[in-house]
Amino acid sequence: MKERPSSPGLLSWLLLILLALIWGSSFILIKKSLLSFTAGEVGTLRMFIAFIGLLPFSLPIVRKIERKNLLPLFLVGFVGSLLPALLFAIAQTQLESAITGVINSLTPVFVLLIGLVFFQQKINKINAFGIFIGFLGCSFIMLGEAYFDLSGVNLYALFVIAATMMYGTSVNLIKQYLSEIRSLHITAISFTLVSPISLVYLLFATRFTDKISMAPEFITGMIYVSTLAIIGTALALVIFNKLVKTASPIFASSVTYVIPIVAIGWGVVDGEVLNIYQILGIGIVLVGVYLTNKK
Repeated sequence: MKERPSSPGLLSWLLLILLALIWGSSFILIKKSLLSFTAGEVGTLRMFIAFIGLLPFSLPIVRKIERKNLLPLFLVGFVGSLLPALLFAIAQTQLESAITGVINSLTPVFVLLIGLVFFQQKINKINAFGIFIGFLGCSFIMLGEAYFDLSGVNLYALFVIAATMMYGTSVNLIKQYLSEIRSLHITAISFTLVSPISLVYLLFATRFTDKISMAPEFITGMIYVSTLAIIGTALALVIFNKLVKTASPIFASSVTYVIPIVAIGWGVVDGEVLNIYQILGIGIVLVGVYLTNKK
């Protein structure tokens, strides 16, 4: 039965907070995983382990999915999960986890922007101004990290921006084409469809198999990646897709208001330091996200 969007109730808000805690912690988990594995290994391991965790849900219904839904489901898995997983891991080889979490808050901006361009979503002047402010804040973060020395700007932030753009695309695809499919099934089947790509990349484009051992570093890395995959990816996407369908794409993506707080908190615990310009940029980004969501 189709899940009908409604005004966010108590359950929606509780799910939003839980999702923020889970996703806000994912950046520190990526950082810790990168101590044991390369970015490509972290991204594809994250996807493949999540696929295995979702097998009990995907196997019973994989043959019941209508053929017309296969392409949107594949795109949701590829554009909304696999590519961002790789991009975030690449970005965090050179970016602090707190900064990555903040730039990730541009997701609602891209939800609205892509909805406007490709799905005829309406936009008012305040929303448009919010989009501008959001990108201004992100630019401030990038420049502020280098104390406005252009030669020192960390362009790895662009990987995070690209990932948030893909999240915005995925959110609109779910709302536009997959509203008849249960949230859990969207997640499970989309991961099933892209899992062969993840596995092939992991086995043939990385040196993961050479690292398999009982060494403490390998075991610790696998614990971090597995936690990231099962809780930070599979479970979180089920919750997210549920919010997209029962509330709205913008409400669900507004989880990124809280994600930076959680990400920054973990960064501080792990010894990361932000300068005054980056902190100001964080504030500007959040103002932009707020205006983007304003009706």
